[in-house]
Amino acid sequence: MAERGQATVELVAALPALLLAGLVALQLLAAGYALTLADGAAEAGALALASGGSAAEAAREALPGWAEDDVAVSVKDDEVSVRLRPPSPIPALAKRLTISSSASAKAAR
Repeated sequence: MAERGQATVELVAALPALLLAGLVALQLLAAGYALTLADGAAEAGALALASGGSAAEAAREALPGWAEDDVAVSVKDDEVSVRLRPPSPIPALAKRLTISSSASAKAAR
């Protein structure tokens, strides 16, 4: 009779570890998605720069709405750099996982 309920106790003990593993996995997926978005935004900005348009505006338009407050776009010479903070339930963690991407193109003459 001593083993009765042991599985329930083990589940309750393991639940925080399972939740933490799930949170870490979701955060890594969000960081990977942010990297893909930053790459695309930097490329869009470089293409706009090459065609004589506004690189910063094109890079911002290439991102989804949630990234509006979490992005920094800089243009220096013929290089467009995008820094994007992935979504996260833990803001301190999101700051540490900030993604950077850059692309360059020759400006139209």
